[in-house]
Formats: sequence, C-alpha cells, structure tokens
Amino acid sequence: MTISQICYTSRQLAESLAGNPYMAVISITDPGTPPARLDPMFRHVLRLPFFDVEPADEYLPLLPGLFDLHMARSIDRFIGELQAAPFEMSVMVHCEYGISRSAAVALFIEALTGAPLTAREFTFTANHWVINRLLVLHPQLTVDIPLAKHAKERRQANRD
Repeated sequence: MTISQICYTSRQLAESLAGNPYMAVISITDPGTPPARLDPMFRHVLRLPFFDVEPADEYLPLLPGLFDLHMARSIDRFIGELQAAPFEMSVMVHCEYGISRSAAVALFIEALTGAPLTAREFTFTANHWVINRLLVLHPQLTVDIPLAKHAKERRQANRD
C-alpha cells in the first residue's frame, strides 16, 4: 500500500497548511469559484469543481456542475497513480466546508486502498451521489457510511 493515510478538511484549513511533497491533495471547489490557494509544496494535486448536490434520481438529465463519471474516473486515475508511486503518500481531500463532498471522496479512497481514514466524526454527512458515481467504477467495493447517531465528536467541552 503506497497511500498511508487519508484525511479530509475544509478549504480554509487546506489553504492554511504548509505544503508537503508526500501529501497529495484532491481539491474540490464550487464551479465558478477561484481555485484553492494551496502551498506549491503540495506537488500532487487534482482539482475538481462540482456542486454539493444529490439529485433525486440518476435518470434526471445531468445538470452543469454535477459530479459525473468523468470526474469519478479522474479521481480513480489519480489514486491509481499514487498507489503506483515508489514512496508512501498521504492524501488530503478538501471541499468548501470539509463535510460532504470531501467526506465522500475520502471514504471511497479508504474502501479502494485500505488506507486508514483519520478523523471520521462527520463521515455520516458524506454525499451519497458522489459515492455512488465512484462505485460505478468499482462495483465490488462497499463504502461504509456511518449513521449520525454513531458519530463520535473528537472535541469534548467541559461541562463543569
């Protein structure tokens, strides 16, 4: 396994991080917004603009800005290239708020590679449309989206 770990976060946090040549980034933004300002030391970056929407069903005509199979293939190829690298890499996925789209892609990468996903407390909000489009490429995979009631918050407030 070349991918050693996976995390997901918000655009704001991703833009504030110092780059690391051994951390690949999948940068998800809203269509029409400027690209995320990532440190140039992040040398392996895949940029994808798509909206955080879940259509009512897959038979609706594809709307502009909707996550599609072309984007799913881009993620699949990117992860395949990272897996083939001769050195260990971690993967950070970010979207605008670090909740839905990035969680979906991170869960998929975990299922595909077996690399551990750190900080899973908001994975119950993962965008189901994104996961389903990614699973079209790998129908043998199962992506486990936890229920909200099983989410564990890392931050604990003192109640004294």
